[in-house]
Amino acid sequence: MADVDVAPTPRPGADPSSGTAPSSGPASPQKTIVVSGIQPSGTLHLGNYFGAIRQHIALHTRHEAYYFIVNYHALTTVRDRDALERYTLDVALDYLALGFDPNAATLFVQSDVPEVTELAWIFYTLTPVAQLEKGVSYKDKIAQGLSPNAGLFNYPILQAADILIYGGTLVPVGADQKQHIEITRDTAQRFNQTYASPDDPIFPMPEPYILDDVAVVPGIDGRKMSKSYGNTIGIFDEGKTLKKKVMSIVTDSTPLEAPKDPERCNVFALIKLFASEERREEIAAKYRAGGYGYGHAKKELYEMISDFFAEARERRRELARHPDDVRDILREGGRRAREQAAPYMERARRAVGLITTY
Repeated sequence: MADVDVAPTPRPGADPSSGTAPSSGPASPQKTIVVSGIQPSGTLHLGNYFGAIRQHIALHTRHEAYYFIVNYHALTTVRDRDALERYTLDVALDYLALGFDPNAATLFVQSDVPEVTELAWIFYTLTPVAQLEKGVSYKDKIAQGLSPNAGLFNYPILQAADILIYGGTLVPVGADQKQHIEITRDTAQRFNQTYASPDDPIFPMPEPYILDDVAVVPGIDGRKMSKSYGNTIGIFDEGKTLKKKVMSIVTDSTPLEAPKDPERCNVFALIKLFASEERREEIAAKYRAGGYGYGHAKKELYEMISDFFAEARERRRELARHPDDVRDILREGGRRAREQAAPYMERARRAVGLITTY
């Protein structure tokens, strides 16, 4: 079980700009352009929120930002066309409900910028197979039982194209994605060294933005919370559904009256995501004193999750009543993203010698 220790998090939709400093930042004085994507492969969960979405929301009003729903990537695992469409719209609803302002930054669907797959192909021709064979994320997914298809294998290069085609310089990701950002940097460097002059690189060198205070968010079985493990608590789960999941969190068999170590408890690891420092200490003291059962802790966690996302839950319900408005936001976001991508893609085409004959 992983301990999770984060600073108290503002309610979704509140001003989240005062957070923990990133472990990495832009390496040069060039303009900061934030880019990141999230996969529409199922219902977004607490691991997605604390691992990525809250950073996205925190950064999107402070810098020029492009956030995309990576439906090309989702094709590596989702085989149901209706589900993919539904998941894609659901991700947009979630982001907007959690505080994303489409007037401050760009939210769009990956496939609305088809040039990204063209750039990925160019990058494939420069990428050593050995580099992809070392992919930790690929090996992990195969170990989980996913089919070892070429899409999963080449995932980091399409991700590199996602980042570089918009001139991304800062990429908020979870710690498990750090290797992919290193591959993106290698790809940019390899392309620039091959096709551009040293004093006029085509693609910038992006840096990861990884919060130091977030470890792995545990799922209800104690493993990393992941859709592929089926152990998630959805961001917008509520009522009986939420209560059932919280009450099913795995704990040990220590009796109610006995003292307990909160730092070894899956329930407390999740409580720490939502509670203030003072509240965390109060609950930890109850654990250590005895007479406080895991059932008590689960009840408190249930109430914390319900309260934390209450306002966002209401906003999501209202947004869901107007799906065409959400699609309009994505459509406009796609237009802006294509405008941003166009000069990078054109320079890349010219650099490698792809001529236009029409």
